Amino acid sequence: MTMDQTAEAAALGRWLTDHIIGARSVRVDGFTTPKSGYSAETLMVDATVTAADGARAERFVLRRETPDPPIYPTQAPGLDVEIAIQYRAMHSIATHSSVPIAPLIGYESDPSVLGAPFFVMGFIDGQVPIENPSYLREGFYHDATPAQRRRLIDGGLRVLADVHRIDWRRADLDWLNPPGTTPGTARQLAIWEDYARRELGDRKHPLLDRGLAWLHRHLPEDREIAIAWGDPRPGNMIWRDFACVCVTDFEAVSLAPPEYDLGWWLMFDHWSHESMGIEHLPGEPTRDEQRAVYADALGRDVGDTHYYEVLAAARYCAIVVRVMNRTVARGQMPADNTIWLDNPSTRCLEMLLDG
Repeated sequence: MTMDQTAEAAALGRWLTDHIIGARSVRVDGFTTPKSGYSAETLMVDATVTAADGARAERFVLRRETPDPPIYPTQAPGLDVEIAIQYRAMHSIATHSSVPIAPLIGYESDPSVLGAPFFVMGFIDGQVPIENPSYLREGFYHDATPAQRRRLIDGGLRVLADVHRIDWRRADLDWLNPPGTTPGTARQLAIWEDYARRELGDRKHPLLDRGLAWLHRHLPEDREIAIAWGDPRPGNMIWRDFACVCVTDFEAVSLAPPEYDLGWWLMFDHWSHESMGIEHLPGEPTRDEQRAVYADALGRDVGDTHYYEVLAAARYCAIVVRVMNRTVARGQMPADNTIWLDNPSTRCLEMLLDG
């Protein structure tokens, strides 16, 4: 470890000693950085925990806020620390459901401990489908049998329905619904349109304008309001033997109809295949079959989800604009790049609007 890492390891060890029940001391032995992620900094932490019965090796996951502006738009005043949002959402879900969440060790808002707010959770061993290179081209999902692929997709949809069956009021998630507002699709459309306009500044995005206009014209009535995960997809789940053993990444949590999340899941299926020019693999269910699996798990028909898929693609386009803005601000991309205007998310939105 570098000198800075050694100091951070010592500080984190002291913090973990205070937060792990029964720990007499914790020595942080090393950090590992995963290869993916665009929001909070994520570190795998190897540690030795000493308790009354002796020492044991353990692994944790640390997520620390970055100095960059948050990836996702603010759902309510004051909700601008993404790792705080994620920790609060995960704590509520873990407390009020059987949805698989990693064991939560604790949240720290004081930046003097590690330089920024952070939280720590237990490490869950398993496999995660990644986007680069696409899990459809290599890796455990690509190498699976058709039956295993079908099991993974069906299982993920059923876990998503489990999230949506949680009573958000009993789960103390009313902080996502500030006074004077009505949760639902109309509010999410307004939040995301404002976010997109702000990130674009004086730049023109004709396709996104077209998508937003279409979304306003076809705004549906909400059938119910639920906890909306915000970014449900196979890559935000940890898998073991093709069964979901943990759900992750709740920075984009909100209150919206279940179809809002299902639309994102199905849009991501479209993005991963048609927008990338990748054929479906044997065993992968069609999107109609996925709707049917989800509806069976939720216990009601979900009807035509096309609106929510278009909304998801428009949201994704706006996110890419934000990510490119952050990349330019870091000096990692020239300011005159046009990736924000032409990328797989824009192709996905165009296909969905024209389909």
